[in-house]
Parts: sequence; C-alpha cells; structure tokens
Amino acid sequence: MRWLLFALLSAFFAGLTAILAKVGVQGIDSNLATAIRAVVIVIFAWCVAFFGSNQPLSTIGRRSWVFLILSGMATGLSWL
Repeated sequence: MRWLLFALLSAFFAGLTAILAKVGVQGIDSNLATAIRAVVIVIFAWCVAFFGSNQPLSTIGRRSWVFLILSGMATGLSWL
C-alpha cells in the first residue's frame, strides 16, 4: 500500500507543478523560465541520487552513459 501513497503524492505534485509554472511564467520569457526550473530540477535530482543511492558513478558503464546522455539531449530537444 506504500505505492498508493507515492502515487497520490506524485499526482498531487504534478498538478501543483502545472499551477505553479503558470503563475511563475507570467511576465517572464518561457525559455528563461524553463531554464530556471531545469536548474532546480537538476539540483534536486542530484540530491536524491547522492543521498538515496548506494551506487557510485564509477560503476556506470560507458554504454549506459551514452544512452543516458542521449536521453537527456532528447529531453532538452523535446522542449523546443
């Protein structure tokens, strides 16, 4: 049942994200707003990775690095 709590929290924060983004973008270029949000997401993601994972970066294989980087680039390009 723990998954249900996480699912509900995820849905709540997804909705909150949309509302806060609409309010935060008023009077700001949308590309600049996306960049600011992305920086916050990157910081948060690294904190989760460092404090919530026991896997060192050195254990990630070259193939995985390539595909993760390509995935990140595709995500960035999808914002265009």
